[in-house]
Parts: sequence; C-alpha cells; structure tokens
Amino acid sequence: MTKMKKIAVVGVPDKWSTEILADAIEAKTGFRLIIDMAKVTRDLKSNTLRYINHDLSDLDAIVVKKISTQYSSNTEDRLELLRLAESDGIKVFSNPETMLRLVNRLSCTVSMRNGNIPMPDTVITEDVDIATETVERYGQAVFKPLFSTKARGMCLINANQSTKKIRKEVEDFKADNPMMYIQRRLELPGQDIGLVFLGGKYQGAYARIANNADTWNTTIHSGGRYAPYTPSDEVIAIAQKAQDLFHLDFTTVDIAETADGPVVFEVSAFGGFRGAKEGAGIDAANLYADYVLGQLV
Repeated sequence: MTKMKKIAVVGVPDKWSTEILADAIEAKTGFRLIIDMAKVTRDLKSNTLRYINHDLSDLDAIVVKKISTQYSSNTEDRLELLRLAESDGIKVFSNPETMLRLVNRLSCTVSMRNGNIPMPDTVITEDVDIATETVERYGQAVFKPLFSTKARGMCLINANQSTKKIRKEVEDFKADNPMMYIQRRLELPGQDIGLVFLGGKYQGAYARIANNADTWNTTIHSGGRYAPYTPSDEVIAIAQKAQDLFHLDFTTVDIAETADGPVVFEVSAFGGFRGAKEGAGIDAANLYADYVLGQLV
C-alpha cells in the first residue's frame, strides 16, 4: 500500500464507475475522496480551491471519472476549475485542456477532421433551410446536441415525409440546439465498437449491440448490451490515430464498421468502465489506478 499519495476521484457519488475507481485507489493508497464538482469553490483572492471542508491543494492528484451526470456548457466551467487545480501543482488525469476539446462534440469533430480521421458525413449549421435540405439529401439524418452522453437529446429525422414536416422537426430540435450537428444515418451491422486505451496504449475492445435491428443507436441507455469483440488491425490503427490526437490518460474510441470502411463517432473525454468490464473483461479501474500511481513516482 502506497499511503503517501493522496489521490481524489472527480465523479458522481454512488455511481458505479466512480465508486469502483475510488475503491481501487483506496486499496492501493489508503486514501479515499470522491469530489462532486458542484461543491467545488475557487477563491481567487485567497488562492484556494476547496471541496466542502477539503483543501484540494493537499492532494497529489485528481482522477476525473465523470465531470457531471449530463454534459452541458457547465461541464466546461467545471473543467476550467480543474485547470486551476493543475496550476496549483496538482496532477489531473486526464489533462483538463484536453478534456475541454472533447466534451463539446463540435470541438472533437474539428480536431478529428483536421487529423484526417474517417467520420460519418456531417453538416454543422444554424440554418434551418440548410438542415432541412440535408435531411432530404441524406434520407435519414441523426441530429446530435453538442453536449450529450449516451445518445441523450439525439433524434432521427427521416426524409420520407413532406418538407414542411421535416422543417418542423428541425425547428423543434433547433429550439434547444442553436448550432445543429447533423450526421448521415449509417447502415450498421447492429453494433458498434468501443476500443479501450490507457496511457495511449490499446487495451482491448468490446461491442455494443442494439436491442433490435431497427434501432438507430446502440447505447446501453437505449437498450443495447455489451459483448466481446476482436477488431481488425485496421480498426485498431484508426482508433489509435484518433486517440493520439488528444493525449488522454484513459479513453474509449467509438467506431462503426460500414460497407465503406470503419468510421469514428467519437473519442471519449472520460472513457467507459462498464463496457470494458462487461464486454472485454478489462478491470479498467484497477489498471487506471496503477497507471496513475506510476505517473506520480
């Protein structure tokens, strides 16, 4: 047991992935602290960063498992506070500036596009007319909020209806999403793949299988399930290239295999423990705890 290291976990108390990471770190250090970012305060005059009655400057490191239950612009604000923690000399896993580039779907997309990562056909616009035309051109289009997890807030708009009805659905989406992020719906084999990386090194992969053939997303939130999967060398190479753009300490890369080749949906800012555990048999919490301690030596 390495008792001299004080490593806290940023997450959601009582949530499985947060708790098992805190358990793994406590088993190796004897120290346990879960930080709910809603209760973190920075006082610039006194130059203090506190969580309830804890002075976070006493920590050796902070590991971010989950920054909030749902992504929003407030997620970026919380990551900015963690940037201040790093300026105080506290090591944060992963780097807050890197995570900032990923919690916003558009920022992640721009980075991957600039890195020549294969992605689904995508249109980003605030113009309702352009969005309506895009649906008609794609046939089926998935509209995605810039801040979301597990497909929350996403909707599928079909072109097999009148332009007036398409426009109404677009306007309904735009009411909560001024900048519309639109992707062509892909014909998938009923699943997509999550590839797990720790310290930039590939650890394994799992599949997310849709609950029925007509479901347009495979998330567990929408009834999907995890399963073992062995990806091709091509898929691994593409995922490696995508995650290399961001230099995360722990992440999962979501990829779909299509008739035209693999495409990347996203690189996760925080990575998924449950898929790694249930689908690939990877104890990500324990591996991550060992990795963090290794980085602090």
